[in-house]
Amino acid sequence: MRIALFIACFNDVMYPQTGKAMVRLLRRLGHQVDFPAQQTCCGQMHFNTGYQDDCVPLAQRFCTTFDGYDAVLAASGSCAAMVKDYYPVLADRARSPGLARKVASIVPRLYELSELLVDVLKVTDTGSYFPHRVTYHPTCHTLRMLRIGDRPTTLLRAVEGIDLVELPEAEECCGFGGTFALRNADTSIAMGTDKAVAALGTGAEVLTAADNSCLMHIGGFLSRGRSGMRPLHYAEILAATRADPFDTGEPVPDVQRPVRQHGGGR
Repeated sequence: MRIALFIACFNDVMYPQTGKAMVRLLRRLGHQVDFPAQQTCCGQMHFNTGYQDDCVPLAQRFCTTFDGYDAVLAASGSCAAMVKDYYPVLADRARSPGLARKVASIVPRLYELSELLVDVLKVTDTGSYFPHRVTYHPTCHTLRMLRIGDRPTTLLRAVEGIDLVELPEAEECCGFGGTFALRNADTSIAMGTDKAVAALGTGAEVLTAADNSCLMHIGGFLSRGRSGMRPLHYAEILAATRADPFDTGEPVPDVQRPVRQHGGGR
């Protein structure tokens, strides 16, 4: 199967290792994976902040860039949901039958990783090896919009050596939500704190999910608390094997902060 990787801006800039893990995993399973260099932002940020007309050229570029592939693999659940749920809205808003046809063609071929593996490739055991205790956070876009259900945990349970433990109140939002975290910082902090506390209560070494944006948000609380728990996209767990194990790194070290000098004036 000829597959195109849609990395998404957030991963491209901050978490490129997730895209590399997806490519390594799928090539190991015998599939061709391409990275179309012409891809840009899907427009989710613009859409969510009211600049919906500005999304139309981005949607047109997306459909053109990924046309011709058997499948498009989205490395971000939230960006996948943007394309699947809101590109038809953009086509209607633009009153463009041509864009509507392109969207109707691309949407059925766009998948989150677990959808591609389980539903399309019929794979539930990826031959992975990850001897660590892990807990899984189902992000809002994958849970409520893509509705991927238990596909990620089905894949994780098949990983050799893994100790997958249930996350209490797993379906509660972590509080990130892109601009929500900026506009409603106090609420976002409270929600993120609750999620971090729940994760720590599992005793897991690794917190995993399908969205690095949510992992970054929760990971900030874990890091500031010097917890040693590592946030890690589940694609990187699935990409690990006995021959090529994943190094989860050492616990977060203490930070040596400079001593503030008080008084003295200018």
